[in-house]
Amino acid sequence: MGIKLRLTVMNFLEFFVWGAWLISLGGYMFNALHFTGTQIGAIYGTMGIASIFTPALFGIVADRWINAERVLGICHVVGAASLLWASTLHDFNTFYLAMLLNSAFFMPTIALNNTVSYIILEKRDFNIVKDFPPIRVWGTVGFVCAMWLVDLSGSGLQPAQLYISAGAGIFLGIYAFTMPPCAPVPNMTKRSFASSLGLDAFVLFKNRKMLIFFVYSMLLGFALQISNAFADGFINDFAKVPEYAQSFGVRHSVLLISISQISETLFILTIPFFLRRFGIKQVIIMSIFAWVFRFGLFGFGNPGAGLPLLVLSMIVYGMAFDFFNISGSLFVEREADIKIRASAQGLFMLMTNGFGAWIGTYISGRVVDHYTTNGIRDWHSIWISFAAYALVLGITFPLVFRYKHDPATATTAFQH
Repeated sequence: MGIKLRLTVMNFLEFFVWGAWLISLGGYMFNALHFTGTQIGAIYGTMGIASIFTPALFGIVADRWINAERVLGICHVVGAASLLWASTLHDFNTFYLAMLLNSAFFMPTIALNNTVSYIILEKRDFNIVKDFPPIRVWGTVGFVCAMWLVDLSGSGLQPAQLYISAGAGIFLGIYAFTMPPCAPVPNMTKRSFASSLGLDAFVLFKNRKMLIFFVYSMLLGFALQISNAFADGFINDFAKVPEYAQSFGVRHSVLLISISQISETLFILTIPFFLRRFGIKQVIIMSIFAWVFRFGLFGFGNPGAGLPLLVLSMIVYGMAFDFFNISGSLFVEREADIKIRASAQGLFMLMTNGFGAWIGTYISGRVVDHYTTNGIRDWHSIWISFAAYALVLGITFPLVFRYKHDPATATTAFQH
């Protein structure tokens, strides 16, 4: 088996493990475990807590002491064990601990997966910029395949989704140990723990433009996990309405939501064009208003006559997610000094997937509970509230973020 194919399998499994439960777990917690919105928000918030600490911690371990492929394998095996534990639980506190443990070991694997891929490609004289994206795109394919498997097997509201993820995680953990060695570089310049967390990049906060960008990164980070946490529970709630109980959308909610990830793969390809043509400010504004439409369409859609609105919501998710996450990362890469670019990327992830996701899932859970009466959730008001929040961001961002786009400079930058 060629090394590119081996890396493709690794990337496919990396996101298959995540896709098997990330979208469907909310519906399982609502319907089978009967958790509240606040509790579900807290469970999803464990990924934000983990993203603040453990990726940097395991990155240091891989940099200094243990081969990166081995750290990747260990993390996946421990993460799989925690999912198997979670599958046996029904009380919130213990389930929370199990998912926090899973997040602590899974979230670092996203960066470790990239690190292993980069090192192996580099050692074999491949062009990382050219050869890695076609490998990485299979990660998104793996995510979608896992969602379809969970949906078509009827595991979306069952602990079986955790078995599927855990099984893939154990296989990937063992598979990672068979990858070519990615040993720590001897006598390398040691980064401090603060540097690995991206804390030395806080100097960027002295720049008003970057300060505003990072603040809005955190505020937009609030929105990133809302769909993951509540979209499946929202659609499954229509099963309580006779008119929609047997509709395709309710019976295959995870498959319906997977359109979001398919859309994501398509919008990634458009980012270079939009950044060259419109610049980062306009692209982020497009992202924010895509979130407005994402939530608003959920607020008015249903699995019956309103199914096209739900499908359209899934499609605009690609723009909402990619135009902020990918474009924002590229913006940080261009604006940060070369000496702190890695730390700046760490800070960007810390603000979005760390603090933003953590705080956002907690607040969104409280919003869901606010609009819940006697176990009946007013999803229209819930989604309109989220849409209103995104609208406020969309109105205020262009007023406070000052950035002049130079098409010539942008074109030059994307030629590299």
